[in-house]
Amino acid sequence: MDSDKFDHPALLSTRELEILDLVVTGLSNFKIAQQLDISKRTVDNHISNILNKTKTSNRVELVRWALQWGKVCINDVNCCLLPDYSQPEDSNEMVS
Repeated sequence: MDSDKFDHPALLSTRELEILDLVVTGLSNFKIAQQLDISKRTVDNHISNILNKTKTSNRVELVRWALQWGKVCINDVNCCLLPDYSQPEDSNEMVS
């Protein structure tokens, strides 16, 4: 795997960061859809957009990218401040 592949940031929307956080926990697209009360097809589209924006090819590379850029926290390792999803926000707002 090329380490340079992860050497760039990406702007993700609040909703994309929310989905990324759920991907990191190991949820399937179907389970993410259930949890967010959206269609699986919508989750599929978000995942595809996230993979394109991060220039990653699969979920494993995506998690590696997210950890490297401090977008997620796993078991109090690499912890970062994530958006508060309990507050109504524009889900298309871009977050760096």
